[in-house]
Amino acid sequence: MLTLLTVLITIVSVLLMLTILIQNPKGGGIDQTFGGQAQQLFGAARSTDFVEKATWVLAGALILLCIVAVFVVGTGGGATPSDFAPLKSEQQ
Repeated sequence: MLTLLTVLITIVSVLLMLTILIQNPKGGGIDQTFGGQAQQLFGAARSTDFVEKATWVLAGALILLCIVAVFVVGTGGGATPSDFAPLKSEQQ
């Protein structure tokens, strides 16, 4: 289960990075370095809305997957200083 969550977190992270990179830094829509193909496909206003919504959805999915991963791993009761102390039998 943890492996599946790790793979999903990785995929969502890469997709989130890509959606952020294709946005124009001034908020004007799809960046021209990618040829503006999405502008021709969706139109300027719709492509900006789509990319912005995709960014928010992917960010929410990433947060949710990370929270689920924490619950799957569990806390294990926390570490105490005695957990790190060497055993007396090892010292002899």
